[in-house]
Amino acid sequence: MRKIIHIDMDAFYASVEQRDHEELRGKPVAVGYSEARGVVATASYEARRYGIRSAMPSLTAKNKCPSLIFVSPRFDVYQDVSRQIRAIFYEYTDLVEPLSLDEAFLDVTQNHKQNPSATLIAQEIKRRIFETTALTASAGVSVNKFLAKIASEYRKPDGLFVIRPEEAEKFVEGLKIEQFFGVGKVTARKMHENGIYTGLDLKKRSEQELIRLFGKAGKSFYLNARGLDDREVCAERIIKSISNETTFLKDKADLTLLTVELYHLAKEVMERVEKEDFYGRTITVKIKYADFRIITRSKTLPSGITGFKMFWETAREILKQVDLSSQPVRLLGLGISNVAGEPKQKYTQLELDLF
Repeated sequence: MRKIIHIDMDAFYASVEQRDHEELRGKPVAVGYSEARGVVATASYEARRYGIRSAMPSLTAKNKCPSLIFVSPRFDVYQDVSRQIRAIFYEYTDLVEPLSLDEAFLDVTQNHKQNPSATLIAQEIKRRIFETTALTASAGVSVNKFLAKIASEYRKPDGLFVIRPEEAEKFVEGLKIEQFFGVGKVTARKMHENGIYTGLDLKKRSEQELIRLFGKAGKSFYLNARGLDDREVCAERIIKSISNETTFLKDKADLTLLTVELYHLAKEVMERVEKEDFYGRTITVKIKYADFRIITRSKTLPSGITGFKMFWETAREILKQVDLSSQPVRLLGLGISNVAGEPKQKYTQLELDLF
């Protein structure tokens, strides 16, 4: 039986800004860019009371809360804080799987402290994080990743929730389907169309039916509805590049129009970069012309990209060097690669019979 902890920092970017700037404390804060095409990266809990959420367009957020304070992100600072937090994790276990700068899974079945209680470890980690960073974290504890992640959301902020093995199946039956990992708005709508609103509704469906409705994800839904998840905490997560591209309905030859499209791609790629904590040094722009000829243009920087401004300005300069005189552009792509550092060693998981 595994002992899994999911640690999730509370409103991480916004909390760092409120910690470092006293005048922001207790006020609705959004980390992001307030311009017309900007989006909210993270909202403080004061802002969330107005219905403001991550990835919300900035104009929508300002309409919901006219007093909202926008703060430009400082990804270098968030990275430094994230490193402090991860250093604490590694004091307890080598099996740490970061999901982003502000959350991670820990397998503490075997741990460096020889502590048989995952709950006590989670309490201690929360305390250590606060003492080190003056920030709060929420923790979920259970026997697998699915349950631990749900548990960490259950009593935010600064919460700790445990789902014990004997409680798991009954607990999942009472969940709204939107609380299941991998169920976004589109999937939730499809679930509702098929009469599935809760974990219990999901549990009543056969594996074959769920696979028919939802493809490969159907198998995970079938297992999760029973509180099951056999995924291991993977300490080794090797990502070589992050990229995105768009194919135009109508070919484009105007540099201004292509620059606008590149800006949107840069936003999307940077969001994934932050989520994966992948700060590479090489930026590549991909062009597919109307005649299907493909070219790529790249630039490698001395150090890793640490923020959107650096990433966007470099990408824009690369695009300016592309020849647009011969053919209009059918597809535009943008990527980042060449991260520094070696991947961490992957350890073999052992088992304990205590929870």
